[in-house]
Amino acid sequence: MTTRTMTDDLFLDHVADRLAALPGVEAVTLGGSRAQGTHTADSDWDTAVYYRGPAFDPAALRAIGWEGEVSGIGEWGGGVFNGGAWLTVDGRRVDVHYRDLDVVEHEIEEAEAGRFRWEPLMFHLAGIPSYLVVAELAVNQVLRGQLPRPAYPEALRRAAPGVWLGRARMTLGYARANNAPRAQYTEVAGALAAAAMEGGHAVLAARGEWVTNEKRLLERAGLRGIDAILAAASLPADGPARRDRLIEALDEAERLIMAAVRAG
Repeated sequence: MTTRTMTDDLFLDHVADRLAALPGVEAVTLGGSRAQGTHTADSDWDTAVYYRGPAFDPAALRAIGWEGEVSGIGEWGGGVFNGGAWLTVDGRRVDVHYRDLDVVEHEIEEAEAGRFRWEPLMFHLAGIPSYLVVAELAVNQVLRGQLPRPAYPEALRRAAPGVWLGRARMTLGYARANNAPRAQYTEVAGALAAAAMEGGHAVLAARGEWVTNEKRLLERAGLRGIDAILAAASLPADGPARRDRLIEALDEAERLIMAAVRAG
């Protein structure tokens, strides 16, 4: 196993310098828990390279020789989250995300107009809003280059909560009409989890607080009570009692989400 040979500060400088030197890269940032001061000694190092135009090629990142996987542009599903790498550098886990500056600048304009779209993303139960790349600019640390530091747009604060709340209620409504009557616990559990995350986005958007991932979303939104709802729904029951318990869980989750949104 590779042993750590550099202090954290020297390590971050080393990584930032190598990433900034890649063709087409105009800025490098540090994100995640390390940017927000909530990390532990074993936390990953979440970085991003901001590039413009076709000069940026992941092959140049691969050529550095760091151990790990380097994706091509668009291999993480396209959209605003358009690829990256999972690497090990000096014994530390380093993620590198690709950020197309033309896309980022477009999403800043969209967010300022109160517009966004929903995109699926692996490991995110509710998917992500296209304004995620704007949120990153607001909360991440710029290590190299210059990037804008946007405030939460008032138009987005007015528009986004209703969109997210609508998604949450539709998610619960579908499960109430189709899965609960069939006593399909797995499908109902999935709907409860997804709706809770969608509700969390609604709560944080109403507050004008940026969200960059789902890791602490329920705690921040006051929706950790969804755990107790899921636990109660999973208690043994047969026949109609099972169906009724699942319907009640969906109803209770909707009440919890609505109360959190109202509380702001």
